[in-house]
Amino acid sequence: MSVRNSVRALPTLLRIGVYDAIAYRGEMLIWMLATTMPLVMLALWSAVARDAPVGRYGQPQFVAYFLAAFIVRQLTGAWVFYVMNFEIRDGSLSMRLLRPVHPLAAYAADAIGSMPLRLVVAIPVAVLALVWAGPNSVTHDPRLWALWVVSVAGAWLLSLCVNFAVGCTAFFAESSMKIMDAWLVFYFVLSGYVVPVDLFPPGLRAAVDWMPFRYQLGLPIEIMTGALSPGEALALLGRQFAWVGIGMGVTALLWQKGLQRFAAYGG
Repeated sequence: MSVRNSVRALPTLLRIGVYDAIAYRGEMLIWMLATTMPLVMLALWSAVARDAPVGRYGQPQFVAYFLAAFIVRQLTGAWVFYVMNFEIRDGSLSMRLLRPVHPLAAYAADAIGSMPLRLVVAIPVAVLALVWAGPNSVTHDPRLWALWVVSVAGAWLLSLCVNFAVGCTAFFAESSMKIMDAWLVFYFVLSGYVVPVDLFPPGLRAAVDWMPFRYQLGLPIEIMTGALSPGEALALLGRQFAWVGIGMGVTALLWQKGLQRFAAYGG
């Protein structure tokens, strides 16, 4: 399974990923509907801010923030751990290992293949956000928009690495589902998904700055809504991609050790 074979097969893998997403569009729709928590929080926080702002957030700012959260969530979500968990447990990973393409490359292509359907949802919401919250709800700085694109890519890569690492734990445990459930508890609370990170108490905010959760979601939102200067965004992007590097390293280690265990049990 050489890198060259994986790269050469990438266009085909991406087409297959798109076809799978279209074929299972019902499941994809359910997944997208399951990520509407930011819209629920929008209604909740807007009601709280009706009488007085909360920190720097009045009602328009909460509208912009949580609509941005919904958009970023659609663009950065990945659920390949579920397929990995299933294929490792039932032994069907063996068929992937016989192919000349690295299984992780195939899983990543599947995740990318679902992106067009997500964009079908995200783009109308982006237009709605601009109309509803007003043009001042998002940054007008082209430098920040360029950094936003990079931050979305980094958030997706980090989410993918988390999925890979958690999926690999199925080599060693009965199921990786509970591990992902535990990760998601911290993700929902600490990423900015239900509460903007800058509303945290100073001590918790300082700790969150060094955790990976904010860089899966909160950073692109903050850049998009103009909460950061270009210099601040660049510094945080450095931390985001440091976490991506850590995630890749952990994935590589777990994959290597897991395959040894998989082969030992005749997988």
